[in-house]
Amino acid sequence: MEKIEQANAKALQIINDAQPTLVDVKYAYEVFPGFDKKTILHAGPPIQWEDMCGPMKGAVLGAIRYEGLADTEEEAEKLVINGEIKFSPNHHWGAVGPMTGMTTYSMPVFVVKNEAFGNCTYCTINEGLGKVMRFGANNDEVIERLKWLERALAPALKKAIALAGGINLKVIAAQALTMGDEMHQRNVAASSLFLKTIIPYLIQVVEDGEQLLEITEFIAGNEQFFLNLAMAMGKATMDPAYNIPYSTVVTAMCRNGKNFGIRVSCTGDQWFEAPVEMPKGLYFPGFSAEDANPDMGDSAIVESFGLGGFCMATAPAVVRFVGAGTFQDAINYSKQMYEITVGKSTHYILPNLDFEGTPTGIDVIKVVDKGIAPVINTGIAHKEPGVGQVGAGVVNAPMGCFEKALVAIGEKLNL
Repeated sequence: MEKIEQANAKALQIINDAQPTLVDVKYAYEVFPGFDKKTILHAGPPIQWEDMCGPMKGAVLGAIRYEGLADTEEEAEKLVINGEIKFSPNHHWGAVGPMTGMTTYSMPVFVVKNEAFGNCTYCTINEGLGKVMRFGANNDEVIERLKWLERALAPALKKAIALAGGINLKVIAAQALTMGDEMHQRNVAASSLFLKTIIPYLIQVVEDGEQLLEITEFIAGNEQFFLNLAMAMGKATMDPAYNIPYSTVVTAMCRNGKNFGIRVSCTGDQWFEAPVEMPKGLYFPGFSAEDANPDMGDSAIVESFGLGGFCMATAPAVVRFVGAGTFQDAINYSKQMYEITVGKSTHYILPNLDFEGTPTGIDVIKVVDKGIAPVINTGIAHKEPGVGQVGAGVVNAPMGCFEKALVAIGEKLNL
């Protein structure tokens, strides 16, 4: 056990030393070697078309149309059925994506570099709320918005970030935590802080006044804009903690609508999977639990490095949005997460818990030993393709993932 404790202390140090910085916006084809228009990256562990849930299928069909490979859903589905479309998890390419997690050839991606260790990770730009591709919507409006991100917003952000010399995301996230965000279902403060940081540079690089107004209105009107940056931060933070011998720290958690997958430091890229749970939460008017799709998305990377559901104590405004009960329940969620982590953050703090560092470094052994599964804040998609978001809630990672991981760790380490 001493070797495990030392390895986990090393993992915690790596997590705390991370310096995730937004350094660029590029197109997916620029950052993924061998990428092509017929390859679609998705959220969660590996999955094929026949096993995909409704929203993910809807998003796939929309993504094919977005890339100009088909004009109709029928044509798009024919390409899939004929085996012309290849599917791969975002995580296999150093990327993450919210909900359905669609990442395709022409999509712009944030480039986040961990300046402490030199690794880069990628995430698409957040589309906003409601009928969006990440929730499975795929109509012309959705595709037109994605094209605007590609052709107008991405080039402007690229120039602004270059002029700024990069943007330290860790500083923004830490400040936002003290302003009521938890960086998963509430990014109001973080998105505002990002806009405050980027706007002086946007003014200098966007010459057309109408386009500048359109860009600033889009970011200002999207309270979840920072979510995708928080996700890229999470992966950039956790990736250097892979492959530490004897470390039982979870390096990634994600879901594809069917299975929940985790990776653990000492077992490297191996996935440990179990069926996803159904989120418990609140629904938009006209929708109910009967309309809900099971848990989905790479966004649980936010909880993987100690934010999101682990920080509900500092985000009272999010408690009712996700149907998490009372504020005391939110505090209890955060306190419980300390029981399954190897330590605390030295940078991210919880004012409502007397400025304690956030619970950091999920330990597979502690999860199984104490029977406490990580808590995750999440959006809820409609189970049918093309509808979009219908609510938000709270869900626990399935214990089966951690039990399978513990067995594999025991075999690997001869415990």
